[in-house]
Amino acid sequence: MSSSQPIVRQINWFSVFPQVLVLVVICGIYYYMGVSDFILWGAGTYLLLSFFLRRMIPINQRKGIVYLKKKQYQKALDEFKLSYEFFKRYNWIDKYRFVVLLSSSRISYTEMALANIAFCYGQLGEGAKSKEYYENILKEFPDSQIAIVSLKMFDAAKDMRE
Repeated sequence: MSSSQPIVRQINWFSVFPQVLVLVVICGIYYYMGVSDFILWGAGTYLLLSFFLRRMIPINQRKGIVYLKKKQYQKALDEFKLSYEFFKRYNWIDKYRFVVLLSSSRISYTEMALANIAFCYGQLGEGAKSKEYYENILKEFPDSQIAIVSLKMFDAAKDMRE
Protein backbone atom coordinates (compact mmCIF):
# COMPACT_ATOMS: atom_id res chain seq x y z
CA MET A 1 0.00 0.00 0.00
CA SER A 2 1.50 3.32 -0.99
CA SER A 3 1.72 6.25 1.37
CA SER A 4 -0.44 9.29 0.77
CA GLN A 5 2.38 11.54 2.01
CA PRO A 6 6.02 11.69 0.85
CA ILE A 7 7.67 10.05 3.86
CA VAL A 8 11.31 9.11 3.36
CA ARG A 9 13.31 6.72 5.54
CA GLN A 10 17.05 6.46 5.02
CA ILE A 11 19.21 4.16 7.12
CA ASN A 12 22.68 4.97 8.39
CA TRP A 13 24.14 1.47 8.31
CA PHE A 14 27.17 2.53 10.38
CA SER A 15 24.85 3.30 13.30
CA VAL A 16 23.66 -0.31 13.40
CA PHE A 17 26.97 -1.42 14.95
CA PRO A 18 26.63 0.65 18.16
CA GLN A 19 23.05 -0.57 18.46
CA VAL A 20 24.19 -4.18 18.23
CA LEU A 21 26.73 -3.34 20.94
CA VAL A 22 23.90 -2.00 23.13
CA LEU A 23 21.99 -5.24 22.52
CA VAL A 24 25.05 -7.32 23.45
CA VAL A 25 25.56 -5.29 26.64
CA ILE A 26 21.92 -5.77 27.65
CA CYS A 27 22.18 -9.51 26.97
CA GLY A 28 25.44 -9.56 28.95
CA ILE A 29 23.73 -7.95 31.94
CA TYR A 30 21.06 -10.67 31.90
CA TYR A 31 23.76 -13.32 31.50
CA TYR A 32 25.68 -12.08 34.54
CA MET A 33 22.42 -11.89 36.49
CA GLY A 34 22.07 -15.62 35.85
CA VAL A 35 18.99 -15.46 33.62
CA SER A 36 18.84 -18.68 31.60
CA ASP A 37 17.17 -17.13 28.51
CA PHE A 38 19.46 -14.09 28.58
CA ILE A 39 19.35 -13.61 24.78
CA LEU A 40 15.54 -13.63 24.73
CA TRP A 41 15.34 -11.27 27.70
CA GLY A 42 18.06 -9.04 26.26
CA ALA A 43 16.35 -8.82 22.87
CA GLY A 44 12.99 -8.14 24.53
CA THR A 45 14.46 -5.42 26.73
CA TYR A 46 16.21 -3.87 23.72
CA LEU A 47 12.95 -3.82 21.73
CA LEU A 48 10.97 -2.32 24.62
CA LEU A 49 13.67 0.27 25.27
CA SER A 50 13.86 1.13 21.58
CA PHE A 51 10.08 1.44 21.32
CA PHE A 52 9.84 3.58 24.46
CA LEU A 53 12.70 5.94 23.54
CA ARG A 54 11.48 6.52 19.97
CA ARG A 55 7.94 7.17 21.16
CA MET A 56 8.64 9.43 24.12
CA ILE A 57 11.62 11.62 23.25
CA PRO A 58 10.72 12.79 19.71
CA ILE A 59 7.06 13.10 20.72
CA ASN A 60 6.41 16.33 18.80
CA GLN A 61 7.90 14.81 15.66
CA ARG A 62 5.58 11.80 16.02
CA LYS A 63 2.53 13.98 16.68
CA GLY A 64 3.41 16.06 13.63
CA ILE A 65 3.54 12.94 11.45
CA VAL A 66 0.12 11.85 12.75
CA TYR A 67 -1.32 15.26 11.83
CA LEU A 68 0.47 15.15 8.49
CA LYS A 69 -1.16 11.83 7.63
CA LYS A 70 -4.55 13.35 8.55
CA LYS A 71 -3.74 16.34 6.28
CA GLN A 72 -4.02 18.69 9.26
CA TYR A 73 -1.06 20.72 8.09
CA GLN A 74 -1.30 23.65 10.51
CA LYS A 75 -1.33 21.35 13.53
CA ALA A 76 1.52 19.32 12.01
CA LEU A 77 3.47 22.53 11.41
CA ASP A 78 3.13 23.55 15.06
CA GLU A 79 4.38 20.13 16.23
CA PHE A 80 7.33 20.11 13.83
CA LYS A 81 8.36 23.56 15.03
CA LEU A 82 8.31 22.28 18.63
CA SER A 83 10.34 19.27 17.55
CA TYR A 84 12.91 21.51 15.85
CA GLU A 85 13.23 23.68 18.96
CA PHE A 86 13.64 20.61 21.19
CA PHE A 87 16.39 19.04 19.09
CA LYS A 88 18.21 22.36 18.66
CA ARG A 89 18.16 22.82 22.44
CA TYR A 90 19.26 19.22 23.11
CA ASN A 91 21.39 18.68 20.02
CA TRP A 92 23.40 15.93 21.72
CA ILE A 93 20.31 13.70 21.64
CA ASP A 94 20.07 14.17 17.89
CA LYS A 95 23.82 13.85 17.34
CA TYR A 96 24.02 10.56 19.22
CA ARG A 97 20.50 9.33 18.32
CA PHE A 98 21.89 5.96 17.22
CA VAL A 99 22.65 5.20 20.89
CA VAL A 100 20.32 7.55 22.82
CA LEU A 101 17.21 6.75 20.76
CA LEU A 102 18.45 3.52 19.16
CA SER A 103 17.62 5.12 15.81
CA SER A 104 19.40 4.20 12.58
CA SER A 105 18.04 7.11 10.62
CA ARG A 106 20.55 8.81 8.35
CA ILE A 107 18.59 12.06 8.59
CA SER A 108 18.71 13.90 11.90
CA TYR A 109 15.53 14.86 13.72
CA THR A 110 16.50 18.51 13.25
CA GLU A 111 16.72 18.10 9.47
CA MET A 112 13.49 16.06 9.43
CA ALA A 113 11.68 18.75 11.40
CA LEU A 114 12.83 21.49 9.00
CA ALA A 115 11.88 19.42 5.95
CA ASN A 116 8.47 18.69 7.42
CA ILE A 117 7.96 22.37 8.25
CA ALA A 118 8.81 23.27 4.65
CA PHE A 119 6.46 20.57 3.35
CA CYS A 120 3.60 21.80 5.58
CA TYR A 121 4.05 25.38 4.40
CA GLY A 122 3.86 24.11 0.83
CA GLN A 123 0.66 22.23 1.58
CA LEU A 124 -0.79 25.35 3.22
CA GLY A 125 -0.15 27.30 0.00
CA GLU A 126 2.72 29.33 1.40
CA GLY A 127 5.28 28.53 -1.29
CA ALA A 128 7.67 31.36 -0.44
CA LYS A 129 7.88 30.25 3.19
CA SER A 130 8.28 26.64 2.08
CA LYS A 131 11.17 27.55 -0.21
CA GLU A 132 12.75 29.63 2.57
CA TYR A 133 12.75 26.62 4.89
CA TYR A 134 14.28 24.35 2.24
CA GLU A 135 17.02 26.97 1.79
CA ASN A 136 17.51 27.04 5.57
CA ILE A 137 17.94 23.27 5.54
CA LEU A 138 20.82 23.67 3.09
CA LYS A 139 22.46 26.22 5.38
CA GLU A 140 22.43 23.75 8.29
CA PHE A 141 22.75 20.55 6.24
CA PRO A 142 24.51 21.32 2.93
CA ASP A 143 24.18 17.72 1.68
CA SER A 144 20.43 17.43 2.37
CA GLN A 145 18.99 15.60 -0.62
CA ILE A 146 15.45 16.44 0.48
CA ALA A 147 16.22 20.17 0.32
CA ILE A 148 18.21 19.92 -2.93
CA VAL A 149 15.47 17.99 -4.74
CA SER A 150 12.72 20.22 -3.35
CA LEU A 151 14.48 23.39 -4.45
CA LYS A 152 14.97 21.88 -7.91
CA MET A 153 11.20 21.30 -8.00
CA PHE A 154 10.65 24.97 -7.16
CA ASP A 155 12.97 25.97 -10.01
CA ALA A 156 11.28 23.57 -12.42
CA ALA A 157 7.85 24.94 -11.51
CA LYS A 158 9.15 28.50 -12.02
CA ASP A 159 10.51 27.52 -15.46
CA MET A 160 7.12 26.09 -16.42
CA ARG A 161 5.40 29.42 -15.72
CA GLU A 162 7.84 31.39 -17.84
